[in-house]
Amino acid sequence: MAHADELERLVNGVLWPGFLGGDVPGWLAEALGDGLAGVVYFAQNLDGDTAALSADIHRIAPHALIGIDEEGGSVTRLETRTGSTVPGAAELGMLDDTDATRATGREIGRRVDAIGADVVIAPVADVNTDPRNPVIGVRAFGSTTELVSRHVAAAVDGIQSTGLAACAKHYPGHGDTHTDSHHDLPRIALDQGEIERVHLPPFDAAVRAGVRAIMTAHICASHWGDVPATLNPLVLGGLRERGFEGVIVTDALDMAAIRETIGIGGGAVRALAAGADLFCIGNPTNPGAAMLPDQDERDYRSARDAVVAAIRAGELPRSRVEEAARRVAAMAEAVRGRAPIADVIGTPFDGDAISDRALRIDGEIAPLADIPTTVIDLRRSSSLAVDSAASHVALAIAAGGAFVRLEPETATDARIDAAAAGADQAVVLVDRLDADAAQRAALDRIRAVRPDIPAVNVGLPVAGAGGVITASAASLVAARAARRALLGPAR
Repeated sequence: MAHADELERLVNGVLWPGFLGGDVPGWLAEALGDGLAGVVYFAQNLDGDTAALSADIHRIAPHALIGIDEEGGSVTRLETRTGSTVPGAAELGMLDDTDATRATGREIGRRVDAIGADVVIAPVADVNTDPRNPVIGVRAFGSTTELVSRHVAAAVDGIQSTGLAACAKHYPGHGDTHTDSHHDLPRIALDQGEIERVHLPPFDAAVRAGVRAIMTAHICASHWGDVPATLNPLVLGGLRERGFEGVIVTDALDMAAIRETIGIGGGAVRALAAGADLFCIGNPTNPGAAMLPDQDERDYRSARDAVVAAIRAGELPRSRVEEAARRVAAMAEAVRGRAPIADVIGTPFDGDAISDRALRIDGEIAPLADIPTTVIDLRRSSSLAVDSAASHVALAIAAGGAFVRLEPETATDARIDAAAAGADQAVVLVDRLDADAAQRAALDRIRAVRPDIPAVNVGLPVAGAGGVITASAASLVAARAARRALLGPAR
């Protein structure tokens, strides 16, 4: 790839691609040298020495912003293999202790700083008003505006106390959808008044807390002209009108809501024209078996070349790209000049204590013996956004016992009955009792065989389901807390 000309360098300054592997590929090194805004890390980049990888990137491009989705709870990149040891948003919302949320944000910032990254793509500022929501759920602090607002502000404060940038998401609110924008374009039926009353205040709270970046949502509403928020000047202009002067970041342009409609290139052009500043291109492994060996470079080039062509054709003002690049450069200057982390971290962090306090216990649960335990796992399958069926949760609760994975929609009654009857001590693992009739029916059938079997719920709380410990995160720290609660207070 030849070195970029002056216009390509300008456009590079607003692009934030992913890449394949744990080393800097040639195309990326060249793009970084030609002014690329930075990169976003995904789990597939972090198998080796990530701090050394970050140092390599910053050696090539000292200005480069390295971002990472590190929310804690069910969404982690740093601890994908083991599960997060940081409480998630729903746990923190259930606890409703903003000091704990602030401390958790600070710990996330400390960990991200330790690998040499600069931007924490968190917190989630969505108000999860639709319990069917397949992509937000326990990633949100809760379902009420006031609760979410105060915890978003605390999380932003905690993250940015380390000198990193926080990026609140997903403006103007992804909490009232029941479609996953990784696979389709969600359409919400709310009127503008309800959006402004319920879903925008957490973003206002983030702005008041000084958040440096806000990420858009690929969601649609008819009163916006049926154009997704990421591409919509009315929506993004409204964010500026609400006082936000930082960097507007797009959610990943490789998500189906954009890729399968106008494409990555078209999405970048339209989002720039609408007022976005920094363009998260996405995870090149998302196509799965259809991924090409050079998928990362292809996705980057499709965005860059489309924007360059639009400027040259007079379809996109150069001044709009210059404005966006200035905002990105200002954020890079702020975070790349941050103080050493040891100067800002105080009290040692105890995530286990927070998760213990955040547990909710419903119904009667007889203490289990401290022996290996069979876990009957009824959870939904993992998605591109959330590893909801991660085995580390079941393994931590099992403590050396077996775990049996059942798909509630397809498991026969005989299979469910056999799983229920087949162990001396067992626990059922669930996550969608509030919204998945098949999961609830499978739990009821298991309890017809073993009436006293407890359930551990790593999803949203639900009443009337018998003996349930709700941990509200598919994480290692939540699973450990649930295991301790199953053994009873004497343990």
